[in-house]
Amino acid sequence: MEALEALRAALPDSAKDIRLNLSAVLAEGAPLDADQRWGTAYAVALATLDSELAGALRAAARGRASETALDDAEAAAALAAMNNVYYRFRHRVGVESYAQRSPRLRMNRLAQTAGPRTNMELYVLAVSAYNDCETCVQAHEKLVRQNGLEEEHVHEAVRIAAVIAAAATARAAARARSAGGADHPEAKETLS
Repeated sequence: MEALEALRAALPDSAKDIRLNLSAVLAEGAPLDADQRWGTAYAVALATLDSELAGALRAAARGRASETALDDAEAAAALAAMNNVYYRFRHRVGVESYAQRSPRLRMNRLAQTAGPRTNMELYVLAVSAYNDCETCVQAHEKLVRQNGLEEEHVHEAVRIAAVIAAAATARAAARARSAGGADHPEAKETLS
């Protein structure tokens, strides 16, 4: 938890709301269990491509979530990355002949989960929300609801996804500022 707390504390003052929200969405409590909460956060962090954030979340999850949940979260992030691109294209292009073609993309890991399949589907749903894949969001929301999770579970998973996305963006802003934002001497010369 130390790496995550250090990362959270390092968020700029402009991201104070994100610091507070990050603590709130990762706090224990209903409706999500620890595997669902931490697996969702870790999967979305992987999707943001912020490896430091993902590593801090994985480290913080140790002792709270199972290794099988974290393993499924890794698989969910990778599979959603592939499927979200493919299905977003099919949906957005709007050409019926593409919808008739078989994707021919292996996704057996969705059915061969290390932990409960519903958790894997929840992780994929959260990553798909982050990746803005309407088709995948609808499909996985339907699956998790059919398999016993309630609207509250889905809502909480998407709240986690939103906060993890915001944390990654705030971290990118802080890195951009330190790498040469408006306070950087070269930037001032260019702007003059």
